[in-house]
Amino acid sequence: MRRTMFFASAVIMAVVVTDSLSFTSPAAAKPPSDEMLQKMGEAIPQQATVKPAKPRKLLVYCKCRGFTHGSIPTGAEALRMMGEKTGAFAAVVSYDESMLTPEQLAQFDAVCLNNTTGRFTDEEMKALADFVAAGKGLVGIHGATDSSMGEVFGGRFSGHPWHMNVGVKVDDPGHPLCKAFQGKGFMVVDEIYQFKKIYSRENLRLLLSLDMNKTENRGQREDQDYAVAWVKAHGDGRVFYGSLGHRDEIFWNPLVLRFYLDGIQFALGDLKCDVTPSAELSPPPKPALVPE
Repeated sequence: MRRTMFFASAVIMAVVVTDSLSFTSPAAAKPPSDEMLQKMGEAIPQQATVKPAKPRKLLVYCKCRGFTHGSIPTGAEALRMMGEKTGAFAAVVSYDESMLTPEQLAQFDAVCLNNTTGRFTDEEMKALADFVAAGKGLVGIHGATDSSMGEVFGGRFSGHPWHMNVGVKVDDPGHPLCKAFQGKGFMVVDEIYQFKKIYSRENLRLLLSLDMNKTENRGQREDQDYAVAWVKAHGDGRVFYGSLGHRDEIFWNPLVLRFYLDGIQFALGDLKCDVTPSAELSPPPKPALVPE
């Protein structure tokens, strides 16, 4: 099945390619309902945080070779709608692995790996890594770190001890990408990852992590440092990762959608911000905890 959508504006375009769908279950491919679409439409920001320097094009890649999250179609549609509504980017949503070649990637400003679990081929990993290192952007949502792209993202999935209501603190309240949270931590229900040793504040600029005063301690890290979102550099390019996105309702959470829009605009090159690793900041920023 192929579904193509055209919009009058040259800046707003979305193409959904489904010829090579590979899902673990038919339920995973179920598109969002009209009610879900309405909720997303109401929650998506009215406009971009910054005006794009030029028309931007984002590849939202969704094919999995591992566990397939049922929220993939919802997340993809939320990003497509976000680009259309705000004018921040034109989204091309694809499940076609032939998009992950240097020739195809050259048309994009950034790639979003939307819950793409499993192993990429060596050729795909090199194409993506080279794409970012050359000055482009990479966005990861939730399961993107449960893949062989963990080295580029700076963190690899190591289990999800939490699928419950958790507290999230804003580690860097003054950072431009954290503006959505207005200096306050928040509660959210989602599946929360912990990350292997590759994850370190020495390499990443932490934006969000678990507020352990508001979260049941189920993790295995002695330092109880459980990241939720970060940014980093890769060569001359920009990387943004957010682990929220297992559940459909994340994609009609206004705070998260504004945060993800800003992260995408950073990856596209329009929203400038510092990616100095958190461990190098002196003095370190004071985290904003979940209000009592």
